[in-house]
Amino acid sequence: MPVTTHPGLVILHPPFGLVLRAGALTLRPLADADLPEYAALLRRPIFEDPESPAMFWWYQEQPEVRVRNALSFQWRLRSGISPEEWTLPLGTWAGGRLIGCQDLSAVRFAERRTVTSGSWLTLDAHGKGYGTLMRQAMLVLAFDHLGARRAESSAAVGNDASFGVSRACGYAEDGTRMSTLPGRVVLEQRFLVTPETFRRPSAPVQVEGVTDQLRVMLGA
Repeated sequence: MPVTTHPGLVILHPPFGLVLRAGALTLRPLADADLPEYAALLRRPIFEDPESPAMFWWYQEQPEVRVRNALSFQWRLRSGISPEEWTLPLGTWAGGRLIGCQDLSAVRFAERRTVTSGSWLTLDAHGKGYGTLMRQAMLVLAFDHLGARRAESSAAVGNDASFGVSRACGYAEDGTRMSTLPGRVVLEQRFLVTPETFRRPSAPVQVEGVTDQLRVMLGA
């Protein structure tokens, strides 16, 4: 999937130059030119079971409200990047088609060297190994290129698909907690992976755009 951001914007906002390629997948921050495709994706099914514990609180809104909130969220993440706290929302493409998102986040990364993540795929992209591969590509970025020493994740108890992805990437169970996100409170299983326990993908991961300017922005 070609980068659709004007080259001059990469200088002004270095995350726009970031590109990850792994097998059939390409991951990169969403540009404004991608937002119509992103909005169309958010109107499509993500969850097979609407009562699933995996259901995201933001997905429970009506489609047009969901889209409006999601676009506002994307713009807010861009403006909020700082060494103290940041989130990189990486759109995920397969065969030139946007199929989901893989987020990478950190708080005080320079001191903590710890990242967290979240992800989702449109329903018709489930069951093809994409969820594992996009998480593995994100971990290659975090460990090999940004210097993370820990990657944490969590999922609602009963979300077997997410548990499977975490275990396939080498995460180990790291206790439980009650969720703090909006919506219903559920019990979450926490997971932890380090560079030593990370199970790398069989496909090589190519990472472009990790510049000195981007490292400064992220505290890396």
